[in-house]
Amino acid sequence: MVLDKLNTHSPADFYEAFSPQQARYLTRKMEFHHTPEHSSWLTLAEVEIFVLTEHFLDRWLAGQAIVASEVGAWESKRNAIRATIDWRFTIPNARVKLKKSYPMGEV
Repeated sequence: MVLDKLNTHSPADFYEAFSPQQARYLTRKMEFHHTPEHSSWLTLAEVEIFVLTEHFLDRWLAGQAIVASEVGAWESKRNAIRATIDWRFTIPNARVKLKKSYPMGEV
């Protein structure tokens, strides 16, 4: 189970929603993973979809099988080179861009 917000959910939450037996069963079947503290899994997914679209899906593909094959090859290449996201939104940039949302010293 991938959790988008660090420390907002834990296996203990199952005990609030289910009987102890059901909660124990569920927590033993799951493995919990938290996304990085200063990013969102949704943001990461959106960036990868953008990269896929810009570098790959800019042309007509004749069928679902071709799309699956091409995307699979693209995914293998991205994984082989261990592609990462280069975050360019730094704290100084955030202070300028988000100054209305975060008063001085809170970003």
